[in-house]
Amino acid sequence: MIYLLAAIGALTIAVLLWRAFAPERVGVSARHTPIAPDDDPDFLRQLGEQQRRKDNDPE
Repeated sequence: MIYLLAAIGALTIAVLLWRAFAPERVGVSARHTPIAPDDDPDFLRQLGEQQRRKDNDPE
């Protein structure tokens, strides 16, 4: 009986450690991590729009 409880406990700890430190799961979006501005398409689009406005604005 003690060996059975020890095996269940070891299995439980192994599963918890695996879930805590396993590589990212398939299907989970990596969008939670911050991305650099030069990799962000929205930021680059916004910069392009600002530059076009600045170029078209007569001074």
